[in-house]
Amino acid sequence: MGRIALGRHARRDLLFLTADGGVVRRHVGSVVAAVRPRRGGGAVLGVERGFALEDPDGSITYLPALWSSTAVRMNEGGCDPDGRFYCGSMAYDQRPGAANLYQLDPDLTVHTVLTAVTISNGLEWSPDGSRAYYNDTVTHRISVFDYDSDSGLTNRRSFAEIPDGGSPDGLTVDSEGGVWTAIADGGSVHRYRPDGVLDEVVEVPARKVTACTFGGERLNELFITTSREGLQDGEDPLAGSLFRASPQVTGLPVREFAG
Repeated sequence: MGRIALGRHARRDLLFLTADGGVVRRHVGSVVAAVRPRRGGGAVLGVERGFALEDPDGSITYLPALWSSTAVRMNEGGCDPDGRFYCGSMAYDQRPGAANLYQLDPDLTVHTVLTAVTISNGLEWSPDGSRAYYNDTVTHRISVFDYDSDSGLTNRRSFAEIPDGGSPDGLTVDSEGGVWTAIADGGSVHRYRPDGVLDEVVEVPARKVTACTFGGERLNELFITTSREGLQDGEDPLAGSLFRASPQVTGLPVREFAG
């Protein structure tokens, strides 16, 4: 399976899940909101107020901060088919409209893609790269964009409404074009067909489900992260655990940053 990298906010550590189930922890010294591999080795990171680059030797270079306020942090991101890295933010107090979605190009220039976002979350592309799926958690829906190399993300529209007011968090896309999204405070992961119809629900024994991704040697295992944020000791005892499910579909190889 290699290693799956998991960002961790509270202790500012980067965790790696190894093939034998072990966990390797690296202290980064900043919020790690999102991690994607670089084509030349190492990784690109969404950190508290911008981006950072990890080299193959493990050294980290922080790019200039995108804002000065300590009230807002990066939250989640992903790479497009052309190797650009996107990461979106959120206010620590979840203030409406305080966040943006940013794009980091391979030459390290940064563009603002969306403004007036509240909790920027899951972002992933369809298998053919022509569509991108995105969650602003408070909207209770999954959005879909058209995508091409020149125009980027265009024509935002609703892809699926989350039933019972559920809050969509991180998401991923499988090899059949199905969209899997974590349901925060809903204890589940939902799969939606490419036409937006809900066709599978994975129940998770922890309420605060935060993200999901495919792994394993054949990309046939779904790894699901959960959170303990805001919970008291003894409440929701499995919250904060990493879970693994075995859906009857495979995932897509992770897209890499070209910078």
